[in-house]
Amino acid sequence: MLSHYLLLVLGAISAALLAWRFTTLLVRYVRTVTCLHNDTQRYFAQPSEKYSWFKKNVQYAPILSKRHNREFHLSSAVNVGTLPTRMQLVFLLGYLATNVAFCVMTIEFSGSLKQVAALVRNRTGYLAVVNMIPLFLMAGRNNPLINLLGISFDTFNLLHRWLGRIVMLEAVAHTLAWLVSKASTDRWDGAFNAIFKAPFLMWGFISTCAMVVISIQAASIFRHAYYETFKLAHIVLAILSVLGLWYHLDLKKLPQLKYLYAVVSLWVFDRAARLLRVGYRNIGAGGTKTLVEALPDGACRVTVTMARPWNFKPGQHAYLYMPTIGFWQSHPFTVAWSDEADQPDGEKLPIRRQDVLAAKKTTLSFIIRGRTGFTSTLYNRAAAHPDGKMVTRCFVEGPYRGSSRLHSYGTVMLFAGGVGITQAVPHVRDLVGGYSNGTVATRKVILVWAIQSPEHLEWIRPWMTEVLAMEKRREVLRIMLFVSRPRSTKEIHSPSSTVQMFPGRPNIDTLLGMEVENQIGTMAVSVCGPGGLSDEVRRAVRNRQYQGNIDFVEEAFSW
Repeated sequence: MLSHYLLLVLGAISAALLAWRFTTLLVRYVRTVTCLHNDTQRYFAQPSEKYSWFKKNVQYAPILSKRHNREFHLSSAVNVGTLPTRMQLVFLLGYLATNVAFCVMTIEFSGSLKQVAALVRNRTGYLAVVNMIPLFLMAGRNNPLINLLGISFDTFNLLHRWLGRIVMLEAVAHTLAWLVSKASTDRWDGAFNAIFKAPFLMWGFISTCAMVVISIQAASIFRHAYYETFKLAHIVLAILSVLGLWYHLDLKKLPQLKYLYAVVSLWVFDRAARLLRVGYRNIGAGGTKTLVEALPDGACRVTVTMARPWNFKPGQHAYLYMPTIGFWQSHPFTVAWSDEADQPDGEKLPIRRQDVLAAKKTTLSFIIRGRTGFTSTLYNRAAAHPDGKMVTRCFVEGPYRGSSRLHSYGTVMLFAGGVGITQAVPHVRDLVGGYSNGTVATRKVILVWAIQSPEHLEWIRPWMTEVLAMEKRREVLRIMLFVSRPRSTKEIHSPSSTVQMFPGRPNIDTLLGMEVENQIGTMAVSVCGPGGLSDEVRRAVRNRQYQGNIDFVEEAFSW
């Protein structure tokens, strides 16, 4: 019955989140329709006192003061990860407490050691297998709950890591309970010798050891220092743990084996879906063609001409495979721009709509900052060419869900830091175009981009030129550029009243306060960039909750 109870808990949580998701989508739809021809939107700008309290103190709140997405560094080379939000922490503690309760409830600890150990062994072993179902589900790129519940892959990735630790602790408790019981009669040396004499016990012990090693090597310190090595080792150890557990259960025909069928099915489904995505998007019509351009300050612009059309939406991301750069490695990147073209030569071709439909060629563009490993190799290869351009083979896996569409918000404020601009630019184009044709509630779009050097403007210059030429752009869009390390004051100049450039870093609280005072409708504040910037924007949004109806959207990808 424990497995049924645990699955019931997970089902109840999913049902509550599904109801929340449905309600949110309904509210956004009604708000969009109501505000299409309403330029004031005063009703939707008013905050709800109870909901504002919830957003400030639970939904958007970090555990302590403001630190959430900013990583903890013991040194320049030692990264110990980030902290969850309060809502994530409540879920994790509640789920951990539920598992502990199911492991120990109704056990008479005053009884004999063998009886108590047997109950603890059975329960922890059963729960460890059952918990592997959501563990593998949350690890998948094709997790159906991402779209169904509207929860980001980043959040599921965090839950996957902590659920993996719960499974490991239950597996260790299961093994120790058997060892303690056996050692009570045969001593510890006899207990350990018995493990390797019986295949049933040996395979279970191997599975537990693999889980322990996974938990150690998946710690943030090792994961960030040697990510590509970590990823390969993680997959190998996960396969070993599942195989060991399979033989452990199958040799005794234990009933938990049926849950392991579900685990293996989820893993096979996700891998098959990845393979199908790659094949469908990249095979046929001449395949994909890729142009890599070296840009200032170690960045690359990667433009992929797809074999098949791509119905792009703002905030989507894709995984890129470049066999000549990193064999079988795949890395996620936000799609910065999508267009229609015929050839990957870096030049956009004017083309009629009917020709586009006939050609069915979509180009996707990414900005990739060279740091270490794959991204560093990619930049160095492109920069080594005389013109800084390289044509190579690239396979694109996607699209995967991005952020929620922002059509229902009267005011949209987008904060970006560095390459985080790739998340903001598609939203800008989408909202300006929607304002022009009257299909969105948005009346104000404010883009705030913090960069280190004016040279970074080259990363998105061709796309922003196109955005600035859009119809009615001046009525809805304002851009503020903040340059933290200008070489001289001559580099800082504002082209117009709607495109302004400033030296230094942006004062997030001041900028947000100015917009809240003149807020139109519900405001969405989105941020994508370094952890410090995300945490500052989060803090500013929380502090303004009672002054206006403000939603916070954070784009992050922890790894």
